[in-house]
Amino acid sequence: MNNSVGNAARLLGAGLRALLALTVVCGVLYPLAVTGIAQAAFSHQANGSEVRDGTGTVVGSSLIGQDYGDDLRWFQPRPAAGLGQNTINTQYALLVSGASNKAADSPDLVKAVREARDKVVADNTVPGFAPRPSQVPADAVTSSGSGLDPAISPAYAALQAPRVAARNHLALSRVEELVAAHTEGRTLGFMGEPRVNVLELNIALKSLAG
Repeated sequence: MNNSVGNAARLLGAGLRALLALTVVCGVLYPLAVTGIAQAAFSHQANGSEVRDGTGTVVGSSLIGQDYGDDLRWFQPRPAAGLGQNTINTQYALLVSGASNKAADSPDLVKAVREARDKVVADNTVPGFAPRPSQVPADAVTSSGSGLDPAISPAYAALQAPRVAARNHLALSRVEELVAAHTEGRTLGFMGEPRVNVLELNIALKSLAG
């Protein structure tokens, strides 16, 4: 009887010691080590890839697109079709990321693309420049898989340049230089496509336009 109680006590003590040790290692030391390494080696990414304006104020993340509404002074991002309003946590106006998941031959998708194309043409028609429907790139009328793509193609940025220049009373050449300066090439030279981060481009545009 005494042996059974003693064995049980020893096993319980060993279990508690193991629990305490694993809690300290896995619940305290490991998270602190990973956080410390992330802050030391990848502080920008670890803190959300924050983007700051000329005053040092955080205005967004380079990984998440922003909606500029119908303010045509700014370069516009890709459509955000597929995003839904958050209905669970109503304390904050959060959005649910996602694609529309519609087939390529979906009548609703075809209609939405045509309407988006017509709007792009109308919005970007300014004195001296009227884009043709065939000039509208695919990323101007379709959303990304997440619906939060922060970048657009150089072709879409170039299409918007005349309108942005006219709305901000800037020379078109200055705006085109701005687009070229913010165009990123393929990752490692072969992955993905050239792209322009809309938020970073608009921050530079704001500085240029004063």
